[in-house]
Amino acid sequence: MTRRLAVRRESFPTRGSFRISRGVKTQADVVVAEIQDGAAIGRGECVPYARYEESVDGVVVAIEKLTDAIADGLDHTQLQTLLPPGAARNALDCALWDLDAKQTGIPAWRKAGLTALPKPVPTLFTIGLDEPAAMEAAARVAQDRPLLKIKLGGDHILERVRAVRTGAPHARLVVDFNEGANFEELKIVGSELKSLGVELIEQPLPAGQDAALAGLNYPVPLGADESVHDSPDIAKLSALYQVINIKLDKTGGLTEALAMKTRAQDAGLQIMIGCMVATSLAMAPAMLLAQDAHFVDLDGPLLLARDREPGLRYDGGTIYPPSPDLWG
Repeated sequence: MTRRLAVRRESFPTRGSFRISRGVKTQADVVVAEIQDGAAIGRGECVPYARYEESVDGVVVAIEKLTDAIADGLDHTQLQTLLPPGAARNALDCALWDLDAKQTGIPAWRKAGLTALPKPVPTLFTIGLDEPAAMEAAARVAQDRPLLKIKLGGDHILERVRAVRTGAPHARLVVDFNEGANFEELKIVGSELKSLGVELIEQPLPAGQDAALAGLNYPVPLGADESVHDSPDIAKLSALYQVINIKLDKTGGLTEALAMKTRAQDAGLQIMIGCMVATSLAMAPAMLLAQDAHFVDLDGPLLLARDREPGLRYDGGTIYPPSPDLWG
C-alpha cells in the first residue's frame, strides 16, 4: 500500500487573551499532517506564524504539494531539500518520525540518539504582557511554578518585572521581549533585571539588529529566538548571544533541530527548547531535545482552554514525555 497524506486545519481557544509585544492571540490555529501506511498513522502538528510570512492556507498548500512524493516513500533527507525551514516542513518531518516509530516499534527517542528513556523536565510557564497589576496577579496564581517567563514590550519594563517578582517571589525568571526593546533601553535596565533574579533575556532587539550586541558585556545572558531558525544561523549569532531558542516550527522539524542543537553546543551556546502556542502533539517531539537543555519552554498546551486527547502530562512545573499513542 502506498502512503496516504491527510492535512487538517484545527483551532484551539486560549485561556483568555494571550498578549506579546506583537499582538494578542485568542486561539491557536494549527495544521496537522497525517501520513498513513497500512495500519500505521504518523502525525505532526505545526503553527503557521505570520511573523515568518506564513499562513494556515499557505502551509496546507505547501504540504499537499508533496502528496505524490509522500506516496512514493518520501524520507527525512529528501524532505529537507523539498521544503525550506518552517511550519510546513515541521508537520511532515514530525509525522515521518511518528510513522517510523509506529511501523518499526522502535521509539523515536532511540532513533534520535538518546541513550535512555526521556525523563520529565521542568518547563517555563508564561506570564503574558499586560498592565503590571494584572501581571502580578497572574504571577501570584502561578507562584508555585519554579520557572516563569515574562512577556515584555518596550515600556514599563522594570515595573512589569517587579510586579511579577512580587507575585512570585521565589520563581526563577526569564524575560522575553519578542523584538520589542531597543538598544538604549536594554543597556539601561540590565543591572536591575539581574538584581530581580532574571536569568535570561530572550530576543530583546528586532531580528536584523543583532550586530548592536557585539562586544556587549551584559549582566544577564541574552538569547536569540526570532533571529535564529536553523543551523546556518549559528555561526553568525554565536558571538552575539549566549543562548539560542530552538523551535521545531522554525527549524522545520525534529531532523534539523537535532542537527542544530549539536552545532550550537559545539559553538559553546546554551540551549533553550521553545514552542509556539499549540497542543501536546506539537510539544511531544521537542521533548527529545529538552533532556539536557538549559531552559525548556514547552508550556503551549497550558495556555489553551483545552488540549487534544491524549495529551502530555503536566504536573506543576514539570512536563512528562509523550506516550506512544500521542507521538513517537
